[in-house]
Amino acid sequence: MGQAQNIQNTNKTGTVVKVAGPLIVASGMADVQMFDVVRVSERRLIGEVIELRGDMASIQVYEETAGLGPGEPVYLTGEPLSVDLAPGLIEGIFDGIQRPLASIYAQAGDRIARGIDVPKLDYEKKWKFKPVAQVGDHVIAGDVLGTVDETEAVLHRIMVPNGLEGKLTWLFDGSANIQEPIAKIEKTDGTVEEVKMLRTWPVRRGRPYNEKLAPDEPMVTGQRVIDTLFPIAKGGVAAIPGPFGSGKTVVQHQISKWADADIIIYIGCGERGNEMTDVLMEFPELADPRTGMSLMKRTVLIANTSDMPVAAREASIYTGITIAEYYRDMGYKVALMADSTSRWAEALREMSGRLEEMPGEEGYPAYLSSRIAEFYERAGYVACLGSDERYGTVSAIGAVSPPGGDISEPVSQATLRIVKVFWNLSADLAHRRHFPAIDWIASYSLYSDQMNEYFDNHVDANWSKQIQETMQILQEESELEEIVRLVGVDALSFQDRLTLECSQSIREDYLHQSAFDDVDTYSSLKKQNGMLSTILDWYHMGQKALDAHVLFNDIIQMTIRERIARMKYVPEDKVDETYKAIKNQLEQEFLALMEGSGNID
Repeated sequence: MGQAQNIQNTNKTGTVVKVAGPLIVASGMADVQMFDVVRVSERRLIGEVIELRGDMASIQVYEETAGLGPGEPVYLTGEPLSVDLAPGLIEGIFDGIQRPLASIYAQAGDRIARGIDVPKLDYEKKWKFKPVAQVGDHVIAGDVLGTVDETEAVLHRIMVPNGLEGKLTWLFDGSANIQEPIAKIEKTDGTVEEVKMLRTWPVRRGRPYNEKLAPDEPMVTGQRVIDTLFPIAKGGVAAIPGPFGSGKTVVQHQISKWADADIIIYIGCGERGNEMTDVLMEFPELADPRTGMSLMKRTVLIANTSDMPVAAREASIYTGITIAEYYRDMGYKVALMADSTSRWAEALREMSGRLEEMPGEEGYPAYLSSRIAEFYERAGYVACLGSDERYGTVSAIGAVSPPGGDISEPVSQATLRIVKVFWNLSADLAHRRHFPAIDWIASYSLYSDQMNEYFDNHVDANWSKQIQETMQILQEESELEEIVRLVGVDALSFQDRLTLECSQSIREDYLHQSAFDDVDTYSSLKKQNGMLSTILDWYHMGQKALDAHVLFNDIIQMTIRERIARMKYVPEDKVDETYKAIKNQLEQEFLALMEGSGNID
């Protein structure tokens, strides 16, 4: 049974001697182990042991501790903080320790009551189990025994539990709940073990796999500035730092909606409640482009907002990554959004301060970097356990909220040492209403070389060449702007002024993208390639026209530029015909310019 139902089996082991906010110190705890779950007081508040000194244990409590005092009892469960893994996770909305918020609401109303005890998953619901393996098969950990249609969009694979191997002697076919046995496996020592659809896993321990592989395929997001300039690989890790109001949450929402991933895990960790409300309101209404159904049909939400207990923020990150790893084990591509890791780090800082540990920079604990590394390193592209060839990915994207947008602070710096993609959000771009406000000068992707090679082979042979030229034009613009500020645009040559015009077109017509426009919200790779190559074609033709002494004003006033600017609003099914028509018009206008100058061959 799930951890929530084992509470009646707990034994009194200790007594509270100190209460300091979410930190409780208890004596008589010699039998407890690190990271064990305990229940504090007769209200049975959920806590986790985070420090042991003799028979004294420090416990971080994931619920409000007001009213507690010395002398209160502490009960031991004998289990680490774990998640229940079984059909029923998808479409679920959980708090940081995997309590389903819908069940809490039904039992206690719109405020989470202290000590409330609800099952993590529905233990009574019947699921149609379809066997895949054959009785008599020799099975090992990770082999698929059968499948369950968890939602219309997700086929849940029931696998042999980790550490189990032997002969399959019985396999169920029909409807069962997640606690009923669906298989029996005879181990090499002759004992028979029953297998259920439900299993638990400690959140602080990564799930095993056969091999970790180097990411070799991009996770297409449909966001032009990301896919073109700073791509992320499937199984990659990325950070989105930025000040308040720069659009971190919207970028994560967009990636959740449109990314090339089978499963979405969205962790609202310490951010404002209205941001999670946006997710809850939008995702069920959004038609999933992959399935045509609601996006929630392949999404798990973990909501641990700023008004919830601060200690639970720390657990929510681990809860989310463990669920993500579980679906990766099935061979799925999982995208995990953590919004934001700064709030998680603040929870670490608070607990570290209450433990009276030696503080590091800005009061954060000295182990901040290693904790951030432990989280991100659980992402990746892996060969899954099992005798069949099955591969899965977890791509982790964490928002960072540095105070005042200063990325020199410890959380940002610790994150930058780990991640390979850095999407730096600029307050200046946000103030100019340029979204996504990803700064193309300060951002980078260490996957670019591999991903551009993939794009060259699968989208357009000139892709990487175009990207290189685009970045060069944007960098030249930043240098030319310094001159313009000092002496004005008239001091520039017409070639440089043409570069500024092209850069403006790249920024406004290509990199700028509206998340709220039905068409512009997503761009396929084919559309991105068509848009960018058209802008660069105009630039190349403009350079030739200048060399042929065509007037600069005639070049920048070509009527085709208006049509190029509106390419972003062309529906996907009309991209090919529109692109060809624009190319033809561009060539005709260019020929007319050259004829007018008398320089056409």
